[in-house]
Amino acid sequence: MGLNADAIKIIVRFTLVVPDQGIGCYECLDQIDQYAEKVLAGKEIPDALQLVTTHMQDCPECKEEFEALLAALRAMENSH
Repeated sequence: MGLNADAIKIIVRFTLVVPDQGIGCYECLDQIDQYAEKVLAGKEIPDALQLVTTHMQDCPECKEEFEALLAALRAMENSH
């Protein structure tokens, strides 16, 4: 079983892309649940999570993950 071009692209992005004085994809995705909870609750994003905001401005893959998580949380909230 080999890796296709898309899988390799994702692996490289997650391991190598770290903006200057920012966070990489792994750290962003590690904190994205906390970020989504703040957004869903309408709360201000604390300074500790501001790097997630910055990272998602430059990383469409992480922004897409955030949007999918937020949609799932909203759907769960509406089903209760």
